Amino acid sequence: MSGETLRPHRVAVLALDGVTPFDLGIAERVFPAATDPMGRSLYEVATCSLGARPVATSTGYDIRPTHGTERLAWADTLVIPTPTGSSALTDGTLPPALLRELTRAAPDTRLVTICTGSFVLAAAGLLDGRPATTHWAYTQRFGALFPRVQLLPDVLYVDDGDILTSAGGAAGLDLCLHIVRKDHGSAVANRASRSCVVPPWREGGQAQFVEAPVPETSGATTGPTRQWILDHLGEPLALPDLAQHGRMSVRTFTRRFRDETGVSPAQWILQQRIARARQLLETTCLPIEQVATEAGFGSGTTLRQRLRAALGVTPGAYRRTFRHRPAEPRARPECRPAGS
Repeated sequence: MSGETLRPHRVAVLALDGVTPFDLGIAERVFPAATDPMGRSLYEVATCSLGARPVATSTGYDIRPTHGTERLAWADTLVIPTPTGSSALTDGTLPPALLRELTRAAPDTRLVTICTGSFVLAAAGLLDGRPATTHWAYTQRFGALFPRVQLLPDVLYVDDGDILTSAGGAAGLDLCLHIVRKDHGSAVANRASRSCVVPPWREGGQAQFVEAPVPETSGATTGPTRQWILDHLGEPLALPDLAQHGRMSVRTFTRRFRDETGVSPAQWILQQRIARARQLLETTCLPIEQVATEAGFGSGTTLRQRLRAALGVTPGAYRRTFRHRPAEPRARPECRPAGS
């Protein structure tokens, strides 16, 4: 094998007036946490602004990025965090200077937005005819300003290949980890998520975060039963048995479970079984039938149906995608017979 070392993937973060500091820091936090088995960073991140000028944040203080927009031509990926001061959010337009600078990005640059950063790409005409998302509180405004965009309001993020958009700020964490996972595989993304102390991925969409009344609290919780479910995913999980484990009636258990998780017990169990199947597909060479059994689907046919419905791919296609680690060829796990 040649001793040549691949250069890190270059990520430029464009800070615009009114940027939310938390969202601005997401790419700087997640991507440097992605490392190869030798501990070398797989990404290089640079924060820039128009003319390297100071940028007013949404929280009452200015920041001074080190770089100007020359970094747009340098970048392999361009990230645009929440720009609360942008005219894109008010009337769907962009200042000519910003529009010109966006054209400095190379034609093959991957474009990523966090929260309302999608307004900037939409105002530039880059999302016309394409799927995208934004923060749930801004979806009506987005739809009115940009009717040519295929708005998906209930998802955490949208991956449309060279353009990826996320919902609220924390969904930017989900999206950046998804990008790491897509670029380098689940092992690298999982290490990065542990370093950032966040889950490697979340099920469900942003509909679960839309404003809703807070459920009344009580001494009883379904938390211990949810942990018990995770320890017994491969077994039959009947609702009466779960309620009995939680020492509640079926009706009370179901209501409290939904209050605490936002979904029904059946939906939550399905989410966890899909998560378990994904983990096994990514990290083991177990046959599909055995993955299905251990995840609680019973048969490979059911697993294929459920995975296709949830992710749009078959188990085999999913395994091929996320077992691929182009930046760390020696880290690919060996395939051994089950039980060896």
